[in-house]
Amino acid sequence: MTNLELQKVAVEVRKGIIEGVHAAKAGHPGGSLSATECFTYLYFEEMNIDPKNPNKPDRDRFVLSKGHTAPGLYSTLAQRGFFPVDWMLTLRHLGSDLQGHPCIQHTPGIDASSGSLGQGISIATGMALSAKLSNDSYRVYTLLGDGEIQEGQVWEAAMFAGAKKLDNLCVIVDNNNLQIDGTIEEVNNPYPIVDKFKAFNFNVIEVNDGNDFEQLRKAFADAKACKGMPSAIVMKTVKGRGVSFMENSCGWHGKAPNDEEFAIAMEELKKAGEALCQK
Repeated sequence: MTNLELQKVAVEVRKGIIEGVHAAKAGHPGGSLSATECFTYLYFEEMNIDPKNPNKPDRDRFVLSKGHTAPGLYSTLAQRGFFPVDWMLTLRHLGSDLQGHPCIQHTPGIDASSGSLGQGISIATGMALSAKLSNDSYRVYTLLGDGEIQEGQVWEAAMFAGAKKLDNLCVIVDNNNLQIDGTIEEVNNPYPIVDKFKAFNFNVIEVNDGNDFEQLRKAFADAKACKGMPSAIVMKTVKGRGVSFMENSCGWHGKAPNDEEFAIAMEELKKAGEALCQK
């Protein structure tokens, strides 16, 4: 897909995020919106997947380590055709297949249940090792929050991945610089992120704007081309990206918009989509 086509998809993904969280009256819009371009690029361009056969053995795997941003993943899966878009309106409802964190037992397209911060990268590392041991060709991707990498288990997994030279593993850090209690420096400073992954024998790729598809395209190509070591893409993003009153605000980490805020957000996204159609 062209970057313009991907931008149009990203607007629809954002609409689904806002609709789902509003309908649930709960959820995590901020980090879902910051990672929207990443989700979109992975599922519409990067990964070997088939919505009609979500469990095909040679598919690439994705683990949402920051599992609370499930609305972003769900909305992307819906746009990609894994399940109907109107499922987003059932987010977090009793009996829904779209729970607050990804659940492999119920949701098409989910490769691992996640949500306990720090654990997803360990699952992804295990998947990557399994592929190596079985001589399988699939790649494994995992998305972490920059607040999440304050967890010690992240670095245990990174040490293992680097030691085992898992070049089929791509770790992505959504560096929006905010977590629920404030900036990541204020809470527990994980910087310099790049140097830390390099110390664990990762091929590290910095993306100055993780909401830009051209930069993501180059980063994922560089990661795929690297042999003999795992890759980490550290992408700077804007928390709440695409909804003006949510941008760069930790208050929107885990809060649903009320009816008035919902209307404003959806109107902004509608105009963004219309503007892209004029290009």
